[in-house]
Amino acid sequence: MKKNIGGIDKILRIVVGALLIVLTVTGTIGVWGWIGVVPLVAGLVGYCPLYSLIGLNTCRVKNQAK
Repeated sequence: MKKNIGGIDKILRIVVGALLIVLTVTGTIGVWGWIGVVPLVAGLVGYCPLYSLIGLNTCRVKNQAK
């Protein structure tokens, strides 16, 4: 798995995922809030399978000059 999630994208996924889980645990929102596990894990791992399917990459590529 090659990382395809960049800095800001990663932070947003972690924050939104954690927020959804916290709201679900506290009973503020319904059971659907457990979907927050998906962006949380993707943000922590740095890889999104959907991005691979559509060819998107928000991770910066380091230029290697030879």
